[in-house]
Amino acid sequence: MHSETTRRYLDDERFARLRDRRASDPASIAELHATRTRRPVLGDNGRLFIIAADHPARGALGIGDDPMAMADRYDLLDRLALALSRPGVDGVLATPDIIDDLALLGALDGKVVAGSMNRGGLRGSSFEMDDRFTGYDIDGIVRDRLDFAKVLLRINLHDAGSITTIEACSAAVTAAAAAGVPIMLEPFMSEHGPAGVVNNLSADAVATSVAIASGLGTSSAYTWLKLPVVDEMERVMAATTLPTLLLGGERSGDPEATYASWQRALALPGVRGLVVGRTLVYPPDGDVARAVDTAAALVHAGPTRPKEHP
Repeated sequence: MHSETTRRYLDDERFARLRDRRASDPASIAELHATRTRRPVLGDNGRLFIIAADHPARGALGIGDDPMAMADRYDLLDRLALALSRPGVDGVLATPDIIDDLALLGALDGKVVAGSMNRGGLRGSSFEMDDRFTGYDIDGIVRDRLDFAKVLLRINLHDAGSITTIEACSAAVTAAAAAGVPIMLEPFMSEHGPAGVVNNLSADAVATSVAIASGLGTSSAYTWLKLPVVDEMERVMAATTLPTLLLGGERSGDPEATYASWQRALALPGVRGLVVGRTLVYPPDGDVARAVDTAAALVHAGPTRPKEHP
């Protein structure tokens, strides 16, 4: 549990106002979304760096050896607000509760805001592969003027629950395309292991998940991919023409090696940037600003990139 005194960015008065507005003026949340200053999804250099914070809604609160690291909502919001204040951070990916909190804290103006849609496959549950849509839907994303949608697509060939998830993700892609909303699919080939569901991170498995995800929906015009950085990443990226963001994955004990792997993958054709959560929001040394700044430099460093259209 993180105490009041460990907060470094937001003060108690900000949180008191947030609680009061939630209780006494809930309509103000819609007003904040309606008046939020928006920006293009891609900046002038064609790159994108998003902080992810949708793990808690799936019951995934652990980081390292602390199974409840993300349970303190005030500490999480403090870290997210700090991360979003840093130069080079383009936006945030989260569920409605966190997006609404950040709107109330005034942290979303000029940011790319992505809504997380399916969080029903709760971590460790018997129904984890039946990952139903319990967060945003496309109508809600359009209503709140969000900039992006995101779905998790874990495919387990030995669990019938996966077909429900596949079908729901396909419908989400179709609805997003009809609404003109970019949607990022995070696909994995997954299986049940002794400790729960595990994702196969071989290049063959990731490329297979890319092929399945890419074909979902009645149009791929607005489809993006969110992929793990794995060995032989060149083969993975050769499997798709879709714009791709790299995910950060579990926090590593060797941040420098993680940054180096991101840097190599960011140089590949089709890779547009990073979507990273726990690795940067809860870095091993506790220095959120430094971790975020390091990742932002990797994404946005180098010459301006063309937007890859004819």
